[in-house]
Amino acid sequence: MNVIKIAGMWLAAALICHAQAGAGDTHEMVLDNGLKIIAKEDHRAPVVVSQIWYRVGSAQEHNGITGISHMLEHMMFKGTEKYSAEKFTSTLAEIGARDNAFTGRDYTAYFQVMGREHLEVSFDIESDRMVNLILTQGDFDSEREVVKEERRLRTDDDPNALVYEQLSAAAFTSSPYHHPVIGWMNDLEHLELEDLSRWYQRWYAPNNATLVVVGDVEPETVFALARTYFGAIERRHIRDSKPRVEPVQSGLRRIKVKAVAKLPYILLGYKTPSLTTAEQDWEPYALSVLSGVLDGGRSARLSKYLVREMELAASAGAGYSLYARYPTLFLLEATPAPQHSLEDVEQALYAEIRALQEDLVSEHELARVKAQVIASEVYAQDSIRAQAGVIGRLESAGLGWRVMDEYSQRINAISAEQVRQVARTYLTEDRLTVSVLEPLQAGGSTGAAVLSDAAQ
Repeated sequence: MNVIKIAGMWLAAALICHAQAGAGDTHEMVLDNGLKIIAKEDHRAPVVVSQIWYRVGSAQEHNGITGISHMLEHMMFKGTEKYSAEKFTSTLAEIGARDNAFTGRDYTAYFQVMGREHLEVSFDIESDRMVNLILTQGDFDSEREVVKEERRLRTDDDPNALVYEQLSAAAFTSSPYHHPVIGWMNDLEHLELEDLSRWYQRWYAPNNATLVVVGDVEPETVFALARTYFGAIERRHIRDSKPRVEPVQSGLRRIKVKAVAKLPYILLGYKTPSLTTAEQDWEPYALSVLSGVLDGGRSARLSKYLVREMELAASAGAGYSLYARYPTLFLLEATPAPQHSLEDVEQALYAEIRALQEDLVSEHELARVKAQVIASEVYAQDSIRAQAGVIGRLESAGLGWRVMDEYSQRINAISAEQVRQVARTYLTEDRLTVSVLEPLQAGGSTGAAVLSDAAQ
């Protein structure tokens, strides 16, 4: 698992924005019950994607119920009186639709991709399960085992994923991003059906949701259908989570994870603002450019110097996602080459950071990074699902979909001095958590994490 790629997925998706979505072809309305509907026209094919985003994810959870948002996502497929699980599946199969769902820190989302003439089916299903979900003990018990196995496969048995999980937990002590989206195993084991029912009643309401439709649609048709299927659902009082402000970090934090693995691995996480939380709104864009300087293809610095020229690392990368509701992390990772140690690659990563803090990025290098942003936008033009995903994530973070139209312009406005300034401000030891993987032979004690004393 490449955790930098996972953390950077939404950065890549965001690069669609300027080329694909503009104010002229994206329209919104809000129903009386608070449901926001955003319709974006893309008439290149007779296909549409419908996504409904609930503003609840692991960031709303607390100790004892971590993983409950993801667990509820699974249970949302168990059916209602109108649409049993079997009827739900057969109905979508009959119209040739593809459907799925996903949970993140700031959201839980459900989607269908189908022919444009079947959009009404999606609205009928989603409006029904917004309020009429049937939760049974039998379904809950069986699905909880599925989720626990998912955690084992994707985290407990994936050493690099464990490193990322432990890094986040150590870096964020009070922040809503302390918990993993999948939840801690002990919490999953002790979740109860009543917990899930309360979570559903608390967060699944029209005034806590955004309906995003992208494809071969007419906005007024989308809005009319939304009124028909969602308009009668009553809004509910949404009691938001209490603020959990992360205290100022006072020194370097280090984690050692011992797990069965072939290769050692290191992950650095620097606390950085997101676009939602930044005091200077240009800084997240500068951090995005900084990420591209370090890891924007074969010509980027980590690949060029650490991997190819110095041959210190078998792989190295960097990642940052500016679209989050709370402060986030700027990540760097590396796997040492066989003849080198973790210490070697760690010091090499620090050397690259110092170079960015001391010297300005050349205009040629800066232009190349920005050109790659534009190229990524063009490359991603064909995905209506990704377009909807960017809109949904921006809305879930409280930024609003119109931010996406600014992306390329804001990236192009970043100067070399601004890149150096964010490197100096945010890539510092007092903001840093380091998590390293110490490989064990099969049969050894696994999954152990040791937090060392913070450096003063």
